[in-house]
Amino acid sequence: MEPRQMDEMTQTEIGHHDRQGLELQEVTNAMVRIYKEQFGRGPTKARSDYAGPDLLVATIENSLTPAERSMLALGEHQRVRETRLFFQHACEGYFVTTVQEITGRKVRAFVSGTDTGQDVSTEVFYLEAKS
Repeated sequence: MEPRQMDEMTQTEIGHHDRQGLELQEVTNAMVRIYKEQFGRGPTKARSDYAGPDLLVATIENSLTPAERSMLALGEHQRVRETRLFFQHACEGYFVTTVQEITGRKVRAFVSGTDTGQDVSTEVFYLEAKS
């Protein structure tokens, strides 16, 4: 391969990574906004990453509400997990629609979970393969 072709490939790859980085930042910002709007409190730490070509993972930290923290102080971890899971399920449409709009890809499955002991939540989006 000639040096010029290599430079062009590198520029294409760099452009893809830049676009993907911007997309991931947009997903992260959207997750923070959804948490704030729907749960009443935005997280203090959040990030989004691709865990493969068709799997997007948003990690949200420090998002539990004061009421949830009070329940945890009473040892009600299971109740907080169930309540948070119910809230996340009720907001599934917001999560899915937002990721579809940002990525331009259909979400074929959505999985949500919370570790109440560490105050870490994860929103996992299984995307349809690119055509």
